[in-house]
Amino acid sequence: MMFSTKAEYGVRVMAHLAGREGDGPVALGTIAAAEGLPLAYLEHLMARLRRAGLVASRRGAHGGYNLARPARAISMAEVVLALEGDIAPIECISEGVDGALVCSREAHGDACPTKLLWTRVRGSIVATLREMRLADLAAPVGAAVAAAAYPAPASAPEPERDKTAA
Repeated sequence: MMFSTKAEYGVRVMAHLAGREGDGPVALGTIAAAEGLPLAYLEHLMARLRRAGLVASRRGAHGGYNLARPARAISMAEVVLALEGDIAPIECISEGVDGALVCSREAHGDACPTKLLWTRVRGSIVATLREMRLADLAAPVGAAVAAAAYPAPASAPEPERDKTAA
């Protein structure tokens, strides 16, 4: 399994906090309502993010959560790691104690013909998460910038219709 709702919701919460950076603590109920997310689940996610040193909390009438560091100083890799743990595109790939990627099939002496694919996929994902900063999600992306960065795939030609069918 790659990413769960922990990563999806947690990234949304962090982006919300980044968009309100400098406004002071934000109540979790306010974030839940604005993002359409379940409050009880967000409490669990915020505990993980707080333990990772990504958010700070303040109790009381004017309490809530805010980023522990500036959004530009938080990589998305940190956020996803805090929420999901190690990143593995499929369950049989894991990181060994030496940092090398290991396939569970190799542990039994078998060669893994797909390890190259999955290690490259993981490498691309990790590189993207490391390069991207939380501040990148807080700033609105113009349509032209988004189109240039992520061009639409070429559309396939429409299949020719059978002219004999009525």
